[in-house]
Amino acid sequence: MLNQARFPDIFADSGTSPADAYASAARHSARVKRLKVVLPLAAGVIALVFAAVSFVRAFLPEELQLETATIENGKIVMQNPAISGRNRQDISYSMKAQRALQDIANPDIITLERIHAEMPVNETLIATVDATSGIYDRGANTLDMNAPFTISMNNGVNADFQSAYLDIDVGEMETKRPIAISMNGGSIIAQSLRMTDKGRIVTFEGMVRVNVEPSAIRKNAK
Repeated sequence: MLNQARFPDIFADSGTSPADAYASAARHSARVKRLKVVLPLAAGVIALVFAAVSFVRAFLPEELQLETATIENGKIVMQNPAISGRNRQDISYSMKAQRALQDIANPDIITLERIHAEMPVNETLIATVDATSGIYDRGANTLDMNAPFTISMNNGVNADFQSAYLDIDVGEMETKRPIAISMNGGSIIAQSLRMTDKGRIVTFEGMVRVNVEPSAIRKNAK
């Protein structure tokens, strides 16, 4: 899925002597090995954000199970909206929120608060999304995750975002706030991220740090 990963300036090196050049090459080789381990998993986690959008789009009034609905400040306020079911592989999924607010003047704008979703990635891998809030624009097909959210999977992969903006039709996601992705054997931290081409190109920027346990590198080299 990930064809390119960009880390501006983090591989820059100013050494000029043969010893410095050798050390630089060794460091670069080690970095490449680390990235080969971490990046495919990191890209997979990032792509899961797009999967979460399909659940948000399912929050249409005719699909919701509601406890109560009222009108407040020009918005339809739905308490405890929830949706659940099974996918084509007969694996169960669910999504619920504390509240869903739909603007009466602009019904395409739906705000969800306190979101919790569990969705299958495949037959054995389940992703859980917990978000403080998100604003979905059905007309523009965009999702503004304007507050912190996390994605965790039952294989030990976790991603923490402070915010993110997704353009579903274009296949892009961007956040200008810090992110942290951890997994068994490694982690990646950056101050910002931009994903284009539906996850095929991911650019990490700003004090990028990649950490990989030696055992993970040895396993990947086999």
